Amino acid sequence: MTTEDAIWSALEEVDDPEVGVNIVDLGLVYEVKVDENGRARIEMTLTIPECPLADDIVKNVKEAVGAISGVKEVDVSLVWEPRWSPARMNDKAREEIRSRQRV
Repeated sequence: MTTEDAIWSALEEVDDPEVGVNIVDLGLVYEVKVDENGRARIEMTLTIPECPLADDIVKNVKEAVGAISGVKEVDVSLVWEPRWSPARMNDKAREEIRSRQRV
């Protein structure tokens, strides 16, 4: 597994605490890059710019990615363009949200 693949897998373990779905399936992660020095750069967004849990989500991303062998530094950039919308979610996220609404 390449380091970028490992990062994507680790990010699938990070949930948006308000939605209860991982940030990859929600479509919040836009880009993952790793340089030759083990510096991981993640470009992502949040469902809303004024998300009260932004610091927690970024901290969880840094912890998850920082635990990967070979990753020495983690930079997370929050971006607002392109703007997130529910259309960015994959089918897995949609089904998970639907199943919670049925309960």
